[in-house]
Amino acid sequence: MPKISKNKKSIDDVIVDYLEFCSYKNLTIKTIKSYHQTLMLFSQYLKEEKEIDDIKKITKEIVEEYIQFTKDRGKSSFTYTEEGSKKANIDKRTHIGKEVSNGTLNNYLRNIKAFASYLEEKNISKNTRIHECKFVKIERKAKEQLTDEEYKKLIKCLDCSKFHEFRDYTVINLIFDTGMRLSETLHLTINDIDIVRRIILIPADITKGRKDRVVFFSINMTKLLQRWLKFKDTMQENELLFPTQRTNGIISNPNFERNFRGYLKKTNINKAITPHGLRNNFARRFLLNGGNLLILSKILGHSSVTVTEKAYLDLQDEDLRKKYQKYSPLENMKNKY
Repeated sequence: MPKISKNKKSIDDVIVDYLEFCSYKNLTIKTIKSYHQTLMLFSQYLKEEKEIDDIKKITKEIVEEYIQFTKDRGKSSFTYTEEGSKKANIDKRTHIGKEVSNGTLNNYLRNIKAFASYLEEKNISKNTRIHECKFVKIERKAKEQLTDEEYKKLIKCLDCSKFHEFRDYTVINLIFDTGMRLSETLHLTINDIDIVRRIILIPADITKGRKDRVVFFSINMTKLLQRWLKFKDTMQENELLFPTQRTNGIISNPNFERNFRGYLKKTNINKAITPHGLRNNFARRFLLNGGNLLILSKILGHSSVTVTEKAYLDLQDEDLRKKYQKYSPLENMKNKY
């Protein structure tokens, strides 16, 4: 059977090759799924709107048109197949046609740019200039923070006599104390914890960057972890640090996030705080207490210090005001008048 040359491959075939390449590079399943969704929708657009099935015909201008097309059409108004529309219950969704956020549009463009880099690297398509496409400008909004009083109120509402609430109580405190991602925290095993040295080794296979990382926890957190481990071990034998009670498996991010929303509602904390927001709270407090940006970047597992800088430019005015008071020239000179 003759081999199919690269020139004869459809766009969808090349996308599949790219996804295999991503898997070979050990990218996370979440990242690969994101690439798949973005690129298959883009492929369908090329076929239906542009009548293009030749990878070499994709240009910077076409990508820009696609981003604008997606922005104009709105949410869920364009799907890969009719069958996909039925499975997604498109006809029942109330957000159809609503505005797509600039952040989402930038994610689409970022994924397409990554694909374009692959095309050039493999000599499949050259001089597309797709990397020149400009990202949509995003107006930064300050992340909502929990005050000390709100945090204490939040954790006090959990009933630690119940397995799942004691587990969630420990998870919330651990993220707040270490800055770990929710997914990393929920996938930890007891072997990842060094109680004596107060260190957690996060294995590469559960980190976003696919690299081993070390984070640290406090003396107070040590006591809480010891108490949780004793409680857990009396209930079940499991290598997972935070298993589900019924199945002894890993609690999913969506299920934990649902529990977290319930705790916020229970305490009447009307802020857009998520478990990931606890990580943001950790980072903010670390910086405001004089923490080094480079060290924070390593703790958070960011790919570079630049990523950390961009993520935490939005320290609230109140935070800046408090920090300023410490360094005010006149305030520091007041005893000299």
